[in-house]
Amino acid sequence: MFQRITTLRQIFSSKFIQSQGARSSYHTSGAAVSSKDENLSVDWDNLGFNLMPADYMYMMKCTEGESFTQGHLDRYGSIELSPAACVLNYGQGLFEGTKAFRGENGRLFLFRPEQNAVRMQIGADRMCMPAPSTEQFVDAVKEIALANHRWIPPTRKGSLYIRPLLIGSGPILGVAPAPEYTFLIYASPVGNYFKEGMAPLSLYVEDEYHRASPGGAGCVKAITNYSPVLKAQARAKSIGFSDVLYLDSSSKTIIEEASSSNFFIVKDNVISTPAPNGTFLEGITRKSIIEIARDLGYQVDERSVRVDELDHADEVFCTGTAAGVAAVGSITFRGKRFDYKVDGRLVSQRLYSTLVGIQRGVVQDKWKWLVRID
Repeated sequence: MFQRITTLRQIFSSKFIQSQGARSSYHTSGAAVSSKDENLSVDWDNLGFNLMPADYMYMMKCTEGESFTQGHLDRYGSIELSPAACVLNYGQGLFEGTKAFRGENGRLFLFRPEQNAVRMQIGADRMCMPAPSTEQFVDAVKEIALANHRWIPPTRKGSLYIRPLLIGSGPILGVAPAPEYTFLIYASPVGNYFKEGMAPLSLYVEDEYHRASPGGAGCVKAITNYSPVLKAQARAKSIGFSDVLYLDSSSKTIIEEASSSNFFIVKDNVISTPAPNGTFLEGITRKSIIEIARDLGYQVDERSVRVDELDHADEVFCTGTAAGVAAVGSITFRGKRFDYKVDGRLVSQRLYSTLVGIQRGVVQDKWKWLVRID
Protein backbone atom coordinates (compact mmCIF):
# COMPACT_ATOMS: atom_id res chain seq x y z
CA MET A 1 0.00 0.00 0.00
CA PHE A 2 2.90 2.35 0.61
CA GLN A 3 6.63 2.48 0.70
CA ARG A 4 8.96 3.32 3.57
CA ILE A 5 12.35 3.90 2.02
CA THR A 6 15.47 3.51 4.07
CA THR A 7 18.46 3.34 1.73
CA LEU A 8 20.25 5.83 -0.48
CA ARG A 9 19.96 3.41 -3.36
CA GLN A 10 16.19 3.71 -3.09
CA ILE A 11 16.64 7.52 -3.27
CA PHE A 12 14.74 8.48 -0.14
CA SER A 13 16.04 8.89 3.36
CA SER A 14 14.02 8.44 6.53
CA LYS A 15 16.56 9.86 8.95
CA PHE A 16 14.13 12.57 10.06
CA ILE A 17 11.29 10.14 10.67
CA GLN A 18 12.13 8.24 13.79
CA SER A 19 8.99 7.70 15.82
CA GLN A 20 5.51 8.92 16.52
CA GLY A 21 7.03 10.92 19.34
CA ALA A 22 9.22 12.77 16.86
CA ARG A 23 6.03 14.01 15.28
CA SER A 24 4.99 16.01 18.30
CA SER A 25 8.24 17.89 18.90
CA TYR A 26 11.63 17.93 17.20
CA HIS A 27 14.48 20.32 16.58
CA THR A 28 16.40 21.51 13.55
CA SER A 29 19.31 23.87 13.20
CA GLY A 30 16.95 26.74 12.37
CA ALA A 31 13.97 26.34 14.70
CA ALA A 32 12.61 24.29 17.53
CA VAL A 33 9.40 22.87 16.13
CA SER A 34 6.42 22.17 18.31
CA SER A 35 3.68 20.61 16.24
CA LYS A 36 1.08 19.56 18.78
CA ASP A 37 -2.45 19.41 17.48
CA GLU A 38 -3.77 22.85 18.31
CA ASN A 39 -7.19 23.79 17.00
CA LEU A 40 -7.06 25.69 13.73
CA SER A 41 -9.70 28.16 12.61
CA VAL A 42 -9.96 26.62 9.17
CA ASP A 43 -13.18 25.86 7.31
CA TRP A 44 -12.02 22.55 5.87
CA ASP A 45 -15.27 22.18 3.90
CA ASN A 46 -14.64 25.31 1.87
CA LEU A 47 -10.95 25.25 1.04
CA GLY A 48 -10.07 26.83 -2.27
CA PHE A 49 -6.66 27.22 -3.83
CA ASN A 50 -5.64 30.28 -1.86
CA LEU A 51 -2.54 30.95 0.21
CA MET A 52 -2.99 30.03 3.86
CA PRO A 53 0.61 29.78 5.07
CA ALA A 54 1.41 26.85 7.32
CA ASP A 55 3.65 27.38 10.33
CA TYR A 56 7.08 26.49 8.98
CA MET A 57 9.23 26.87 5.89
CA TYR A 58 12.50 25.21 4.98
CA MET A 59 15.65 26.91 3.67
CA MET A 60 19.02 25.79 2.36
CA LYS A 61 21.72 27.83 0.59
CA CYS A 62 24.84 27.28 -1.44
CA THR A 63 27.29 29.41 -3.41
CA GLU A 64 28.18 29.10 -7.08
CA GLY A 65 30.30 26.05 -7.80
CA GLU A 66 29.40 24.32 -4.54
CA SER A 67 26.71 21.85 -3.47
CA PHE A 68 23.83 22.26 -1.07
CA THR A 69 24.57 20.92 2.41
CA GLN A 70 22.49 21.33 5.58
CA GLY A 71 19.14 23.09 5.54
CA HIS A 72 16.85 24.13 8.38
CA LEU A 73 13.28 24.93 9.31
CA ASP A 74 12.18 28.45 10.22
CA ARG A 75 8.86 30.02 11.02
CA TYR A 76 7.07 31.04 7.82
CA GLY A 77 7.87 34.65 6.99
CA SER A 78 9.48 37.05 4.59
CA ILE A 79 12.95 36.45 3.21
CA GLU A 80 15.62 39.04 2.48
CA LEU A 81 16.87 39.51 -1.08
CA SER A 82 19.21 42.04 -2.64
CA PRO A 83 17.56 44.29 -5.24
CA ALA A 84 20.23 42.90 -7.57
CA ALA A 85 19.27 39.26 -6.92
CA CYS A 86 19.44 37.32 -10.16
CA VAL A 87 15.94 35.92 -9.69
CA LEU A 88 14.52 39.46 -9.48
CA ASN A 89 16.44 40.82 -12.44
CA TYR A 90 16.74 37.89 -14.81
CA GLY A 91 14.19 35.35 -13.59
CA GLN A 92 16.67 32.63 -12.66
CA GLY A 93 14.36 30.39 -10.70
CA LEU A 94 12.33 27.18 -10.64
CA PHE A 95 9.45 25.93 -8.55
CA GLU A 96 7.81 22.59 -7.90
CA GLY A 97 4.48 21.50 -6.49
CA THR A 98 3.67 18.38 -4.53
CA LYS A 99 1.16 17.41 -1.84
CA ALA A 100 0.83 15.66 1.50
CA PHE A 101 -2.36 13.69 2.09
CA ARG A 102 -4.15 12.32 5.13
CA GLY A 103 -5.24 8.77 4.40
CA GLU A 104 -8.50 7.12 5.39
CA ASN A 105 -6.72 5.58 8.38
CA GLY A 106 -5.27 8.92 9.47
CA ARG A 107 -1.78 8.13 8.16
CA LEU A 108 0.15 10.84 6.33
CA PHE A 109 1.52 10.30 2.84
CA LEU A 110 3.51 12.06 0.14
CA PHE A 111 2.94 11.22 -3.51
CA ARG A 112 6.00 10.55 -5.70
CA PRO A 113 8.19 13.35 -4.28
CA GLU A 114 11.31 11.87 -5.88
CA GLN A 115 9.81 12.73 -9.27
CA ASN A 116 9.65 16.39 -8.26
CA ALA A 117 13.28 16.20 -7.15
CA VAL A 118 14.42 14.79 -10.48
CA ARG A 119 12.37 17.33 -12.41
CA MET A 120 13.92 20.17 -10.42
CA GLN A 121 17.39 18.80 -11.20
CA ILE A 122 16.58 18.74 -14.92
CA GLY A 123 15.26 22.30 -14.73
CA ALA A 124 18.27 23.47 -12.73
CA ASP A 125 20.60 22.18 -15.41
CA ARG A 126 18.64 24.12 -18.04
CA MET A 127 18.73 27.29 -15.89
CA CYS A 128 22.43 26.97 -14.90
CA MET A 129 21.75 26.38 -11.21
CA PRO A 130 22.93 23.80 -8.67
CA ALA A 131 20.11 21.63 -7.34
CA PRO A 132 19.53 19.66 -4.15
CA SER A 133 20.14 15.94 -4.44
CA THR A 134 17.08 13.73 -4.59
CA GLU A 135 17.71 12.67 -1.00
CA GLN A 136 18.02 16.28 0.18
CA PHE A 137 14.87 17.31 -1.67
CA VAL A 138 12.73 14.45 -0.37
CA ASP A 139 14.02 14.82 3.20
CA ALA A 140 13.18 18.54 3.10
CA VAL A 141 9.64 17.83 1.83
CA LYS A 142 9.20 15.27 4.62
CA GLU A 143 10.37 17.82 7.18
CA ILE A 144 7.93 20.44 5.95
CA ALA A 145 5.02 17.99 5.93
CA LEU A 146 5.75 16.77 9.44
CA ALA A 147 6.39 20.22 10.90
CA ASN A 148 3.10 21.44 9.40
CA HIS A 149 1.12 18.23 9.86
CA ARG A 150 -1.73 20.00 11.69
CA TRP A 151 -2.38 21.90 8.45
CA ILE A 152 -2.95 18.70 6.46
CA PRO A 153 -6.73 18.68 5.92
CA PRO A 154 -8.91 15.82 7.13
CA THR A 155 -9.40 12.94 4.69
CA ARG A 156 -11.44 13.94 1.64
CA LYS A 157 -11.26 17.64 2.57
CA GLY A 158 -8.13 18.60 0.63
CA SER A 159 -4.37 18.31 0.93
CA LEU A 160 -1.29 20.21 2.06
CA TYR A 161 0.18 21.82 -1.04
CA ILE A 162 3.97 21.95 -0.75
CA ARG A 163 5.85 24.48 -2.87
CA PRO A 164 9.65 23.98 -3.27
CA LEU A 165 11.53 26.90 -4.86
CA LEU A 166 15.06 27.12 -6.24
CA ILE A 167 16.20 30.67 -6.94
CA GLY A 168 19.29 32.60 -7.92
CA SER A 169 19.33 34.69 -4.75
CA GLY A 170 22.80 36.19 -5.10
CA PRO A 171 23.26 39.73 -6.48
CA ILE A 172 24.56 40.27 -9.99
CA LEU A 173 24.46 43.16 -12.47
CA GLY A 174 25.27 41.58 -15.82
CA VAL A 175 23.38 38.71 -17.41
CA ALA A 176 25.03 35.69 -15.81
CA PRO A 177 24.27 32.94 -13.27
CA ALA A 178 23.88 34.09 -9.67
CA PRO A 179 26.78 33.78 -7.18
CA GLU A 180 24.44 32.26 -4.54
CA TYR A 181 21.38 30.01 -4.60
CA THR A 182 18.53 29.39 -2.19
CA PHE A 183 16.32 26.32 -1.97
CA LEU A 184 13.23 26.92 0.11
CA ILE A 185 9.88 25.28 0.72
CA TYR A 186 6.61 26.56 2.12
CA ALA A 187 3.18 24.94 2.43
CA SER A 188 -0.51 25.76 2.43
CA PRO A 189 -3.67 23.66 2.84
CA VAL A 190 -5.72 23.64 -0.37
CA GLY A 191 -8.91 22.32 -1.86
CA ASN A 192 -9.87 22.40 -5.54
CA TYR A 193 -7.66 24.46 -7.86
CA PHE A 194 -10.50 25.71 -10.06
CA LYS A 195 -13.33 27.80 -8.64
CA GLU A 196 -15.74 25.40 -10.31
CA GLY A 197 -14.73 22.74 -7.78
CA MET A 198 -15.56 19.36 -9.28
CA ALA A 199 -17.85 20.90 -11.92
CA PRO A 200 -16.69 20.57 -15.56
CA LEU A 201 -14.35 23.25 -16.88
CA SER A 202 -14.87 25.51 -19.87
CA LEU A 203 -11.69 26.20 -21.84
CA TYR A 204 -10.82 28.86 -24.39
CA VAL A 205 -8.31 28.10 -27.14
CA GLU A 206 -5.73 30.88 -27.35
CA ASP A 207 -4.23 31.48 -30.80
CA GLU A 208 -2.75 34.94 -30.27
CA TYR A 209 -0.51 34.46 -27.23
CA HIS A 210 1.84 31.51 -26.76
CA ARG A 211 3.04 29.90 -23.58
CA ALA A 212 6.33 28.58 -24.98
CA SER A 213 8.23 27.98 -28.21
CA PRO A 214 10.74 25.41 -29.51
CA GLY A 215 14.17 25.81 -27.98
CA GLY A 216 12.86 27.71 -24.97
CA ALA A 217 12.34 26.56 -21.41
CA GLY A 218 8.74 25.39 -21.68
CA CYS A 219 9.65 21.84 -20.71
CA VAL A 220 10.99 22.82 -17.27
CA LYS A 221 9.16 24.43 -14.37
CA ALA A 222 10.85 27.81 -14.70
CA ILE A 223 9.15 30.71 -12.96
CA THR A 224 9.38 32.68 -16.21
CA ASN A 225 6.97 30.27 -17.93
CA TYR A 226 3.97 31.34 -15.91
CA SER A 227 3.65 35.13 -15.92
CA PRO A 228 3.31 35.19 -19.74
CA VAL A 229 0.01 33.26 -19.44
CA LEU A 230 -1.57 35.82 -17.13
CA LYS A 231 -2.85 38.16 -19.84
CA ALA A 232 -4.49 35.42 -21.89
CA GLN A 233 -5.85 33.77 -18.76
CA ALA A 234 -7.30 37.00 -17.40
CA ARG A 235 -8.95 37.75 -20.73
CA ALA A 236 -10.52 34.28 -20.89
CA LYS A 237 -11.76 34.41 -17.30
CA SER A 238 -13.25 37.86 -17.84
CA ILE A 239 -15.63 36.36 -20.41
CA GLY A 240 -16.56 33.35 -18.34
CA PHE A 241 -14.01 30.65 -19.15
CA SER A 242 -12.17 28.54 -16.58
CA ASP A 243 -8.78 28.52 -18.27
CA VAL A 244 -6.86 28.77 -21.53
CA LEU A 245 -5.70 26.02 -23.88
CA TYR A 246 -2.52 26.84 -25.80
CA LEU A 247 -1.45 25.86 -29.31
CA ASP A 248 2.03 25.39 -30.76
CA SER A 249 3.68 28.65 -31.71
CA SER A 250 4.71 27.52 -35.21
CA SER A 251 1.60 26.24 -36.96
CA LYS A 252 -1.06 27.16 -34.37
CA THR A 253 -2.75 23.84 -35.12
CA ILE A 254 -1.32 21.51 -32.43
CA ILE A 255 -2.63 21.49 -28.85
CA GLU A 256 0.03 21.73 -26.17
CA GLU A 257 -1.36 22.34 -22.67
CA ALA A 258 -3.52 24.55 -20.48
CA SER A 259 -2.07 27.33 -18.32
CA SER A 260 -0.90 24.97 -15.57
CA SER A 261 -2.12 21.50 -16.50
CA ASN A 262 -1.72 18.80 -19.14
CA PHE A 263 -4.39 17.94 -21.67
CA PHE A 264 -6.13 14.66 -22.62
CA ILE A 265 -8.89 13.69 -25.04
CA VAL A 266 -10.88 10.46 -25.17
CA LYS A 267 -12.37 9.02 -28.36
CA ASP A 268 -13.91 5.54 -28.48
CA ASN A 269 -12.19 4.70 -25.18
CA VAL A 270 -8.76 5.56 -26.63
CA ILE A 271 -6.97 8.21 -24.59
CA SER A 272 -4.67 10.65 -26.38
CA THR A 273 -2.40 13.31 -24.94
CA PRO A 274 0.17 15.62 -26.55
CA ALA A 275 3.57 13.96 -26.87
CA PRO A 276 6.41 15.78 -25.09
CA ASN A 277 8.25 17.97 -27.57
CA GLY A 278 10.25 20.33 -25.38
CA THR A 279 7.65 23.09 -25.22
CA PHE A 280 5.48 21.97 -22.31
CA LEU A 281 5.95 20.41 -18.91
CA GLU A 282 5.61 16.66 -18.44
CA GLY A 283 3.49 16.63 -15.31
CA ILE A 284 3.86 14.01 -12.61
CA THR A 285 0.08 13.64 -12.43
CA ARG A 286 0.09 13.24 -16.22
CA LYS A 287 2.66 10.47 -15.97
CA SER A 288 0.70 8.77 -13.18
CA ILE A 289 -2.60 8.94 -15.08
CA ILE A 290 -1.00 7.41 -18.16
CA GLU A 291 0.32 4.50 -16.08
CA ILE A 292 -3.01 4.02 -14.30
CA ALA A 293 -4.95 4.13 -17.58
CA ARG A 294 -2.76 1.53 -19.24
CA ASP A 295 -3.02 -0.68 -16.17
CA LEU A 296 -6.83 -0.42 -16.39
CA GLY A 297 -6.67 -1.62 -20.00
CA TYR A 298 -7.02 1.66 -21.89
CA GLN A 299 -4.97 2.42 -24.97
CA VAL A 300 -3.02 5.63 -24.34
CA ASP A 301 -1.41 7.41 -27.28
CA GLU A 302 1.18 10.14 -26.77
CA ARG A 303 1.07 12.00 -30.07
CA SER A 304 0.40 15.31 -31.74
CA VAL A 305 -3.20 16.28 -31.01
CA ARG A 306 -4.59 18.64 -33.63
CA VAL A 307 -6.98 21.40 -32.68
CA ASP A 308 -9.52 20.16 -35.24
CA GLU A 309 -9.85 16.94 -33.21
CA LEU A 310 -11.77 18.92 -30.60
CA ASP A 311 -14.84 18.54 -32.79
CA HIS A 312 -14.78 14.75 -32.49
CA ALA A 313 -13.69 13.94 -28.93
CA ASP A 314 -16.05 12.15 -26.54
CA GLU A 315 -14.35 13.34 -23.34
CA VAL A 316 -11.70 15.90 -22.45
CA PHE A 317 -9.85 16.32 -19.17
CA CYS A 318 -6.82 18.08 -17.70
CA THR A 319 -4.33 16.87 -15.10
CA GLY A 320 -1.90 18.53 -12.72
CA THR A 321 -0.68 18.47 -9.13
CA ALA A 322 -2.90 21.42 -8.27
CA ALA A 323 -5.76 20.53 -10.62
CA GLY A 324 -5.83 16.78 -10.01
CA VAL A 325 -7.97 15.29 -12.77
CA ALA A 326 -10.45 17.90 -14.00
CA ALA A 327 -13.19 17.07 -16.50
CA VAL A 328 -13.75 19.58 -19.30
CA GLY A 329 -17.34 20.26 -20.33
CA SER A 330 -16.68 22.56 -23.27
CA ILE A 331 -13.94 24.15 -25.35
CA THR A 332 -14.38 27.26 -27.49
CA PHE A 333 -12.17 27.90 -30.51
CA ARG A 334 -12.62 30.88 -32.83
CA GLY A 335 -16.22 31.36 -31.77
CA LYS A 336 -17.24 27.71 -32.05
CA ARG A 337 -18.06 25.76 -28.91
CA PHE A 338 -17.52 22.02 -28.58
CA ASP A 339 -19.31 20.14 -25.78
CA TYR A 340 -18.19 16.89 -24.17
CA LYS A 341 -19.61 14.09 -22.11
CA VAL A 342 -19.69 14.95 -18.40
CA ASP A 343 -22.22 12.45 -17.04
CA GLY A 344 -22.47 8.67 -16.78
CA ARG A 345 -19.47 6.34 -16.91
CA LEU A 346 -16.62 8.73 -17.55
CA VAL A 347 -13.08 7.60 -18.28
CA SER A 348 -11.76 10.65 -16.45
CA GLN A 349 -13.81 9.86 -13.35
CA ARG A 350 -12.52 6.29 -13.25
CA LEU A 351 -8.94 7.53 -13.53
CA TYR A 352 -9.53 10.21 -10.90
CA SER A 353 -11.08 7.75 -8.45
CA THR A 354 -8.15 5.38 -8.84
CA LEU A 355 -5.55 8.12 -8.39
CA VAL A 356 -7.24 9.59 -5.31
CA GLY A 357 -7.78 6.12 -3.90
CA ILE A 358 -4.05 5.46 -4.12
CA GLN A 359 -3.27 8.81 -2.51
CA ARG A 360 -5.65 8.07 0.37
CA GLY A 361 -4.25 4.60 0.89
CA VAL A 362 -7.47 2.71 0.00
CA VAL A 363 -6.49 1.49 -3.50
CA GLN A 364 -3.52 -0.83 -3.87
CA ASP A 365 -0.37 1.15 -4.59
CA LYS A 366 1.20 -1.40 -6.92
CA TRP A 367 3.73 1.16 -8.20
CA LYS A 368 5.00 2.07 -4.71
CA TRP A 369 4.24 5.74 -5.30
CA LEU A 370 3.26 6.63 -1.74
CA VAL A 371 5.77 7.63 0.88
CA ARG A 372 4.44 7.29 4.41
CA ILE A 373 5.80 10.01 6.66
CA ASP A 374 4.18 9.53 10.08
